Amino acid sequence: MEQKDYTVVKIEGEYAYLRADDAPADEALYIAMALLPSEVDVGTRLHYEMFTYTIIE
Repeated sequence: MEQKDYTVVKIEGEYAYLRADDAPADEALYIAMALLPSEVDVGTRLHYEMFTYTIIE
C-alpha cells in the first residue's frame, strides 16, 4: 500500500472525511473514526502507511 498524507475536512458522528493532499478539493475519503488516532479533529493532518494513520505535527 502506498504512503499518503491527508487532512481531516469534516467529522460526522463516528466517521471522518479525509482529503488527500494531492486530491481535488471536492474529493474525500470516508473512514471510521475508530481507525484514526483519538486526538483527531477537523484540520488535523494525517500520514497513512502500512494500514496505520499517524498525526503529522
